[in-house]
Amino acid sequence: MNWEIWATSGIIVATLTALATNLGPPDMLLMGGTVCLGLLGILDAGEVFAGFVNPAVLTIAALYVVAAAMRETGAMDRVSALILGRARTERDAFVRMTVPITVMSAFLNNTPIVAMFVPLLRQWCRHHGVSPSRLLIPLSYLAILGGTCTLVGTSTNLVVNGLILDAVNKRPALGQFLEPLSLFELSPLGVPFAVVGFVYLLLVGRRLLPDRKDLIENLGNLRREYLLNMRIGRGCRLADQSVEGGGLRHLSGLFLTEVVRGEQVIAPVQPDLILRADDVLTFTGVVGTIIDLERIHGLIAVTEPDKERATTDTFDRSLCEAVVSSTSPLIGLSVRDADFRARYNAAILAVHRGGERLRGRVGDIVVQSGDALLLQTGPHFTRAHRNNPDFCLVSGIEEARPVRHEKSLLSIGLLGGLLILIATGVVPIVLAAFLIAGLMVATRCISAGVARQAVDWQTLLTIGAALALGKALEKTGCAELVSAKVVQAVGSMGPHVILAFAYLATTILSEIITNRAAAVLMFPVALGIAGQMGLSPRPFVMAIMFAAASTFVTPLGYQTNLMVYGPGGYRYTDFVRVGLPLSLSLLVLATVLVPVIWPF
Repeated sequence: MNWEIWATSGIIVATLTALATNLGPPDMLLMGGTVCLGLLGILDAGEVFAGFVNPAVLTIAALYVVAAAMRETGAMDRVSALILGRARTERDAFVRMTVPITVMSAFLNNTPIVAMFVPLLRQWCRHHGVSPSRLLIPLSYLAILGGTCTLVGTSTNLVVNGLILDAVNKRPALGQFLEPLSLFELSPLGVPFAVVGFVYLLLVGRRLLPDRKDLIENLGNLRREYLLNMRIGRGCRLADQSVEGGGLRHLSGLFLTEVVRGEQVIAPVQPDLILRADDVLTFTGVVGTIIDLERIHGLIAVTEPDKERATTDTFDRSLCEAVVSSTSPLIGLSVRDADFRARYNAAILAVHRGGERLRGRVGDIVVQSGDALLLQTGPHFTRAHRNNPDFCLVSGIEEARPVRHEKSLLSIGLLGGLLILIATGVVPIVLAAFLIAGLMVATRCISAGVARQAVDWQTLLTIGAALALGKALEKTGCAELVSAKVVQAVGSMGPHVILAFAYLATTILSEIITNRAAAVLMFPVALGIAGQMGLSPRPFVMAIMFAAASTFVTPLGYQTNLMVYGPGGYRYTDFVRVGLPLSLSLLVLATVLVPVIWPF
């Protein structure tokens, strides 16, 4: 072997070891290995950074913006309300979320989907006394399984498709075996993966999940409680629904105390009471659950008399808390007389005083020193008044950014347009993704600032660096050497055994490092194995792609597993116990079906 092979092997082994032992962030470790290859001259400067302009990486960046726009417009929230609205037991919640999460993950990057559903499921668990440890691992696994069903379901699929395009460009002879993937080419195997995963989780996996009862208590929000009035506006989904049917019954930390209908006050509120448009609902609850009310389209916060409707669905509103200082000019004045809205460009929704939530009309409350005010504000209120002596504390409330409900149908239409463009192949995937992402910003489904924040730059850096390492494996001949050794060791056992070996090796690498890096590193090995045996490379490429995209055994292998790790109160062994049987089942399924769908 020449020195380049030894150096490349050493750097990649060192990088994998550092990743496996968690010596640093994956993006930094992979980038460090790539830079070392560049400094040694194994890769030139263009090859070191070529991965960052790879069409697959750019497509992933655009899809982050599309998914964020779906969240910002409330399109995903509407879907989630339909999914969990009538679930009463843990099993009900699991069954109801299975198909929607799987389908959404097939067409949207699964990372933002899991990011959206984690707080929603935690909220549902809080309302129904269920430990989130019973639902969050299934959430991650369902999203992963859904991502295997289409080309755009997960960034791993897009990365492998990008590798196929690069390989064909460099070696046109491969074109007869490695055509670019179509949108639904993965479905014949991805759908069986999802079905097997669902059946396993329903019949076996749920029995292996932990039930951390102590987490139920931790779901309670210990922040101040407020009393808040909300009006049912025209078009609100709560209109003509019963209290229970609208999901307002058994809300942990949030109580519907009365309903005012014209001059009639209805209290206590019965679960079968039919709500009407213009009803005013009085809730008591903590800030976290009040945010949930704010997200219901058409449910309008009642502030000062005759001014309620001015606060409806503006793009720039937010929620803040402010504590009145002892020197504030507001002290001794009623909210109405203080003209709070004109003075601070904000509206008082509720007041908390000395451990108690204050009742009555907000405009009649006389402000005292130490009062905690729940405010509906403009986007810059916190920054503008953080040092204002009128308040001794001003803090923004996380997750309280307004939802652009009126843009939800538009965002859904744009997403449909993206899927049509990808399915028909009228334009390249990367151009279609950037077109739709740009239209999301242009039509104000999402602001430019939020769009920039939505892109997971760490993930993109990880993928780009991993692509450079894969390039080094191919350029130095290291991949060809490894594939020759594999064929020499197990080639006599037949292509099915080698296929299973490639799948298993990719799975192990994915659990140790990251799934995208594993796919990139194993891709040239898969091509080498096929070349050594004189077989079509397509089934081997499909095997490593599905293996890399189906990572269940550790929280480190896939980002969605990490996202539920903390909120679910899980231990490392929980993923091993639940995920290992699923991974082995899918290994057998892939070994059987891949050669049938993509013959050797």
